[in-house]
Amino acid sequence: MESQTTASPLVPSRNKAPVSRFSKDGKAHPSDINLMKERFAKLLLGEDMSGGGKGVSSALALSNAITNLAASVFGETKRLEPMPAERKARWRTEVVWLLSVTDHIVELVPSQQVAADGSIMEIMVTKQRSDLVLNIPALRKLDAILLDCLENFRDQKEFTYVDFKDANEAEKATGQRNNDKWWIPTVKIPTGGLSDMTKKWLQQQKDAVNQVLKAAMAINAQILSEMEIPESYIESLPKNGRASLGDVIYKSITDESFNPDTLLSLMDLTSEHTVLDLKNRIEASIVIWRRKMNQKDGKSSWSSGVSMEKRELFEERAETMLLILKHKFPGLPQSSLDISKIQYNKDVGHAVLESYSRVLESLAAAILNRIDDVIYADSIVSKLSPNASNENLSPPKFDSDGSSPMTLLDFIGWNDQGEEAKKDSVDFDEYLKEQEYGKHIGNPPENKKLSYLERLEHWGSIRSPTARH
Repeated sequence: MESQTTASPLVPSRNKAPVSRFSKDGKAHPSDINLMKERFAKLLLGEDMSGGGKGVSSALALSNAITNLAASVFGETKRLEPMPAERKARWRTEVVWLLSVTDHIVELVPSQQVAADGSIMEIMVTKQRSDLVLNIPALRKLDAILLDCLENFRDQKEFTYVDFKDANEAEKATGQRNNDKWWIPTVKIPTGGLSDMTKKWLQQQKDAVNQVLKAAMAINAQILSEMEIPESYIESLPKNGRASLGDVIYKSITDESFNPDTLLSLMDLTSEHTVLDLKNRIEASIVIWRRKMNQKDGKSSWSSGVSMEKRELFEERAETMLLILKHKFPGLPQSSLDISKIQYNKDVGHAVLESYSRVLESLAAAILNRIDDVIYADSIVSKLSPNASNENLSPPKFDSDGSSPMTLLDFIGWNDQGEEAKKDSVDFDEYLKEQEYGKHIGNPPENKKLSYLERLEHWGSIRSPTARH
C-alpha cells in the first residue's frame, strides 16, 4: 500500500505505457488515463453528463463516486477468500484517484521566513487541512488491513463453501446462522471441527477486523457530527423530544434509574424497519434538545422546571442508546439525519472522509459476519462430534512469536507519526483498547461526559455485528 501512495496516480510512468484492461471477450477497454478523465469529467459535471447544469454538488458527486466504486468492487462479501486480482487493482487505483482531490484542500497556517538581510517575518503558508492529514492515512491503513485479511484466507483448507441450494439438510443446519439468507453460501466444516491452531488464527483475524470496524465507526461518526444540519431537516422536526421519542422511551430516559440495555430489550428490534425508525426518532430528539439548550432567548417551549444539567443528561442518555444501536446493527441503512447531512453537505473534504469511512465500515462488518458464520458452524459440528472439547475459544494473549498483540495504533501506523501529528490525532490507544472477553458491561458513569470513542469501547467491546450481509 505504501508503494501505491508514493507514486502520483495522475502521471503515467515514463518506462511503461498505460495498462489497458480487457474484458472476457477480448475487447480492449479504455486505458487508465482515459478512464481517469472520464471519472473526473463526471465529477466536474456533478453526474450530469448531458451538460444541462442539473448536476449535484461536487461534494455529493464525490461521495457517490466512492460509494458506487465500493459497491461495484466489493459487492456483498459472501465468502472468506481473496478478492480477484483485477477487482483489487481497480479498487486500489481508482480510490487513489478520488482521494487525490483532498491534496488540494488546504488551510493557511502561520510560518516564519528569513529575509536576505537576516530579518524574520511571519507569513501565511498553505498546508493540507488537519483533519485530512490525520484521517486519510488512517483510512488507507484500515483499507489495507481489510484487503490483507481477505488475502490471508487464500491458503486455508479446513473449511469450504457450498451453495445454499446445493447443500443438504445437515449442512444447512450447521453452516447457516440464518437460513433465510439463501444467497449466502453455506460453510462446510470437516467432521470433528476445526483444529485448535485454525481456531486461534481465526480469532486473531476477527479481533483485527473488529478493531478496524470500531475505528471506521469512530471516524465516520466524528465527520458526521461536524457536518451542518440542514434547515430542511430542522423544519421537519416535532416541537419537543417527547413527541419524537414517544411516551414510553421518554419516561425511561428521564427516569432517575436509566438502563439502556433494559430499555432496548423492551423495544421491537426484530426488523430493519423498526430499528431504523427508532434510530431516526432518537437522533431527532438529540437535535431538538441541543437546539433548546443553545437557545438563550427564553422562547423555548421546554418546561421551565427542567434544568440545563438534566437536559444535557437526557441528551447523553439518548446518545448512549444510539451508540448501542449503531454497534449492534452496524449494517443499518443511513438515518434520515445522515442522509440529509450528506445530501446538503458542501465540504468536499468531509464528503471524502465520510464516504470512505462508511464503505470501510460496511466491508469490515461483512467480513466479521462471514467469520462469525465459520465460528458458528464449527461450534455446531464440534458439539455433534463424539470427541467434542469443552474448551472455550478465547482470544490469544500473545502472537506466535511471544510478543504482545498489536494495538489499533500499530495497525494504522499512527505510532510512527511526528509529535505535531500526534497532538492533533485522537488518542485511539487510550480508548480502543484490546477487547476484554467475558467482562460484564455495566452502565457508564453519568457524572462524567464520555466521548464517542469512550462510549464505543465501553458499550461495544464484546458485541458482534448481526448477520445482515
